[in-house]
Amino acid sequence: MSHMRSTAPSSKSPTPSEKRQAKAARRAGEFPVAPEPLAVPVFDSHTHLDLTIQEAGVPGGVDPTADPVQALITAAAKNGVDRLVQVGVDVDSSRWGADLADRYDAVLAAVALHPNEAPRLSDLDEALRAIEALAARPRVRGIGETGMDTFRTGDEGRAAQEVSFRAHIAIAKRYGKALIIHDRDAHADVLRILDSEGAPDTVVLHCFSGDAEFAAECVRRGYFLSFAGTVTFASAGNLREAAAITPPELMMVETDAPYLTPAPHRGRPNASYLIPITVRALAAARGVDVDELCAGISANGERVFGPWS
Repeated sequence: MSHMRSTAPSSKSPTPSEKRQAKAARRAGEFPVAPEPLAVPVFDSHTHLDLTIQEAGVPGGVDPTADPVQALITAAAKNGVDRLVQVGVDVDSSRWGADLADRYDAVLAAVALHPNEAPRLSDLDEALRAIEALAARPRVRGIGETGMDTFRTGDEGRAAQEVSFRAHIAIAKRYGKALIIHDRDAHADVLRILDSEGAPDTVVLHCFSGDAEFAAECVRRGYFLSFAGTVTFASAGNLREAAAITPPELMMVETDAPYLTPAPHRGRPNASYLIPITVRALAAARGVDVDELCAGISANGERVFGPWS
């Protein structure tokens, strides 16, 4: 299930050529060369290991008979990314992620129905009950990705999206789990619904896609902003401005792998081992030391998701 997303207005809609190139690269498994490892480890707050394996496989140099999940974990750890949050987008991927987190110490899980999934379901209530059952599991630490997406879902699907989002908010509050939000072209709706329902104690704006003004609104509410590879795009000055005003205690970093690969590798498959590129871009946008930023991001992971082991 492809749910590729981007952020800066000028890069929000990839051209047909870019889409074909990205799809072909993922099928071919053309992972980029690993960047210089981070000296201070961080975590990937949002990845899709299932989709990465399905669409791209694993980075080169890995025994093809080896466990692909362990291969992705090992590649990340070699580059200073020692923990991952596997995020569900439907019932099946959420169940897969919850089971995965029980087997791998480096992985925690988040479970949810993606906002573009909700309008497609014949029985939304049944799917939400399945998500709630998974939410009770101890290594499921997030409810997401949920939220609103007015880019891919038209007016006819908005009501179902909102019903689903409100239900996920309630689940996050009942189980004391972080709420992980997908927000695409829906900033005002996301804030309206959170304000209406009453936000959980911990809210994460996954793949933050707003400008500095929207970042300030989220920061005022105490929400965490998680920045993806899009912050490295030349056209994404708005994201770098948002990162510059985000307090370090509310900042996280992610891949959204296999999507949103950071520059200069845009269009090729993404994986957690590439996070150092994004972290260094964030440090440059903020004018801070990379190691200092990594230490803060790592601490935020424990605050939001608790201990991995």
